[in-house]
Amino acid sequence: METRQNRKHPALHNAMWPGVVGKGAGSEPPIDLDTMLRLTAAAEVDGIKFDGVDLFLTSPHTDIDSNDEDLRKLSDKIASFGLVIGSLVAPVWGATGGGSAIGNQDEQKKFLKQVRKACHIGRRLRQLGIRSYGIIRIDSATSTEQWFKDPEANTRRIADVFQQACGIADDHGERLAAEGEICWGGMHSWKRMVQLLEMVGRPKTLGFQADMAHTLLFTLGYNAPEDRLLPEQFDWSRHEQFENAYRLLTSALRPWTIDFHVAQNDATVKGSGSHDRTGRHCLPNDPNGRLDIVRDSGYWLRDDKGEPTRAFQHICWDGCMFPNDVMRNPGTWRDILATLIAVRDAHGWD
Repeated sequence: METRQNRKHPALHNAMWPGVVGKGAGSEPPIDLDTMLRLTAAAEVDGIKFDGVDLFLTSPHTDIDSNDEDLRKLSDKIASFGLVIGSLVAPVWGATGGGSAIGNQDEQKKFLKQVRKACHIGRRLRQLGIRSYGIIRIDSATSTEQWFKDPEANTRRIADVFQQACGIADDHGERLAAEGEICWGGMHSWKRMVQLLEMVGRPKTLGFQADMAHTLLFTLGYNAPEDRLLPEQFDWSRHEQFENAYRLLTSALRPWTIDFHVAQNDATVKGSGSHDRTGRHCLPNDPNGRLDIVRDSGYWLRDDKGEPTRAFQHICWDGCMFPNDVMRNPGTWRDILATLIAVRDAHGWD
């Protein structure tokens, strides 16, 4: 595959939510947004720096109830670091003021209220000039245990709520991306994810957010053994078998993909704090990592003919649940930035 140095697109972003997700009660304390921004802005590799950040719209980082003055200050702060804003995570879960997409009417209203607030913030940040691309991330905000009580009816309920969320996004000029992750009911397998997206049927408004650490687990059938693409106790030295499985998975989900997280995974399930039973994010050079990050990014960033899809304007590193001492180490972010640059050099465009 042709590679060329210093391609300009897509832009390179760092996720801010690893400072919050999996932190707090029962775990390490959160890392404040200013520290995350400072570490991101300081990283540099051969004169190349991060272009921007993706934000989690919840305290203690960015309050979902931020007013115009709050958002103006946020915009000025991030601009002062030489960064822009891309995608935003809507806090649709009950613990953050939302509710389950398969819950009762009150819960579903709370879910949609959080989507509306997130879309408002997204539009306002565009008006302030700090954000010109990116999506609003959502999920079903329900556990697999709850979903399994009535799979088909619950998928229909999720689809109905997502359709309403699409109407809200359209009103604000935003797009939504549903993140497939094994802990979210109805989105916990690659087949169920495709089914849900097709059932919603709003491809111009709702797409898929592919996270390499989470989607790897789709091949192993965690929480969905019927959709497994690799056998139990898979021998990871069998690279061709993995590539065939990964190619099948990405071919099904790539047409829906409008937001992309570069990440590493050791094929185990991990959680910390309130965020449990999900894909383990590893450092890019982790010896136990199962992904060839640069090669495997190509399955998402290039179409079946090998051409860049250009389906999104930025890619983002996601490293949820890294220990705080790792996250506070400047070398961590230089290594991550170098990995993103290598991905862009291999699969980006000018």
